Amino acid sequence: MSGESATSAVSRLGLEHDQVIQEFGWDEDIDEGFRASVVEVVGGELEDEDYTGVVDHVLMWWRDSDGDLTDALVDTLGTLEEGGSIVLVTPASGRPDEVDATEIEEAASTAGLHTSGTTKCGPDWVATRLVSPKGGR
Repeated sequence: MSGESATSAVSRLGLEHDQVIQEFGWDEDIDEGFRASVVEVVGGELEDEDYTGVVDHVLMWWRDSDGDLTDALVDTLGTLEEGGSIVLVTPASGRPDEVDATEIEEAASTAGLHTSGTTKCGPDWVATRLVSPKGGR
């Protein structure tokens, strides 16, 4: 994915300059181009899993073999700013460890979230924006 289209994907996901983004699930298989675009758009490094401050958004890399998606989503909600979102990045359809869309919908719903758009964010990854329903959780 070109730098321009990766940056466009980041913007479509609601990430903006000067926001605090906490990253979960980083591993050597992630799309470094998309990650670099996130860093470029927000204008600073991403916070790691140990960060305890309030964040504007969560960037969560998730693979089918990573465990229970619902639990992982619920665990991230404690530091998420009101109106923030979780950007769930999963392997694209047909890729190893892809996550079924119905599993994402079910986990999001159970965690009190709903999907608010999906965008391709690299040759092997797709990002789904998860948000709290209007009126709070």
